[in-house]
Amino acid sequence: MRIIRDTREQNPYLFRGYPVELTAGTLNTGDYSVPGFCDAVAVERKELGDLLGCLTHDRDRFTRELERLRGYQSAALLVEASYTTISAGAYRSRMTPDAAVQSLVSIMQQYRMPVFFAENRSAGERFIYDFLRHFTRHALQRYKAITAAGDTQTQTEAGRHE
Repeated sequence: MRIIRDTREQNPYLFRGYPVELTAGTLNTGDYSVPGFCDAVAVERKELGDLLGCLTHDRDRFTRELERLRGYQSAALLVEASYTTISAGAYRSRMTPDAAVQSLVSIMQQYRMPVFFAENRSAGERFIYDFLRHFTRHALQRYKAITAAGDTQTQTEAGRHE
């Protein structure tokens, strides 16, 4: 599988040990996608400190990004922290744990976007791989169905002309 990671990604995953060809590219939004579907599927990755910044002082910029992702066929927000860590306030920020949790739940509702809480980088990398792999698999199934329907129609039309 081929994965594109955005060139602006600060601490990128390398997908070592995965059957992945990783390339750097500029994505319109999100940090990871697949070739040919960069405007259809993306995963936005946030480390905890970055997430808290996006929910507070960078909220307008983050909201614009979420708006762009809302138009995608499939998108997810990956948070490199557990829900327990966030809800317990085990971080350095003035944002209260309740405000952080409520903001994330609001994102799930308002933007119809799943938020995946990864306990560590390894779990985050695995989530992105699986998320993009399933999207690619389903896209391939749709493509095969379309081309098979076209083949059937062509054969039917050819039969009528004989």
